[in-house]
Amino acid sequence: MDRLDELTVLVAVLETGSLAAAGRRLRRSPPAVTRALMALEDRVGARLVERTTRRVTFTEAGRTLAGQARAVLAGYAEAVRADRDAMLRGTVRVTAPQVFGRRHVTPLVTTFLDAHPALTVELVLSDRNLDMVEDGLDVAVRIGPLPDSSLVVRRVGEVRRVLVASPAYLATRGTPRTPHELARHDAIFSSGRPVPVEWRFRDGARGRIVRLAPRLLVNDVEAALVAARMGQGIAMALSYQVADDLGAGALVRLLPAFEPPPLPVQLLVPGGRYVTPRVRVFLDHAAQHLGALAAIRPA
Repeated sequence: MDRLDELTVLVAVLETGSLAAAGRRLRRSPPAVTRALMALEDRVGARLVERTTRRVTFTEAGRTLAGQARAVLAGYAEAVRADRDAMLRGTVRVTAPQVFGRRHVTPLVTTFLDAHPALTVELVLSDRNLDMVEDGLDVAVRIGPLPDSSLVVRRVGEVRRVLVASPAYLATRGTPRTPHELARHDAIFSSGRPVPVEWRFRDGARGRIVRLAPRLLVNDVEAALVAARMGQGIAMALSYQVADDLGAGALVRLLPAFEPPPLPVQLLVPGGRYVTPRVRVFLDHAAQHLGALAAIRPA
């Protein structure tokens, strides 16, 4: 690489006409440019550039070598570009939670495929935290704390657990002001796995648990939100799941002062594994896309 660097300096001096201008192009000092030229002259055993206080003049040997150096540097750049393009082939296997994956990961996957026509993506939507190594996954989108510290993490945002109800429901039943008042309201409880039928809140420095006797239990959050929009009661969801409803006024956010701490939204790759170029470009694309989403910015 030192020898390629010497050739780069020689070409820069030829193209700019001075040591100072070459230094500015390469972001190094004139003495550093001079040292690189002297090292190259020692290597080839000939004077390449005549230097005075006012100008530099290339010798015949210098001009010949500079022309050859341009070809060498162009070939090197083409070889690196070809190798990089060859590495951007194959499949990136990605997993994400079902609702988040449908709403936010699928759109970024489509734009990624448009930008990289030689790549394919296998998207696995699951609310289970799949084992990345056993299932051969390259990237995981996860919401919440991580039980596995061996995963390499890139945080892209955060979401909150929020309570919502329709304006029609609140007009009929009133708006709760504290978690304690929820006992007088109809609850819509959703979970995709067996969990205690309860909601957790933050109350000052302490947490508070409200155990529920819901009128509707459902294993799908989208179904719970349909019922909430239709005025059947109060539901809890992640903030990104109700962002559009809140913006449109179809649902109202309740008890924001009592919401539990936010949950991080993260991109993960298996720890200890070399990150291939195709996975790295997907991570960069996903981080840029997700980081711009208003739905997962801090509330």
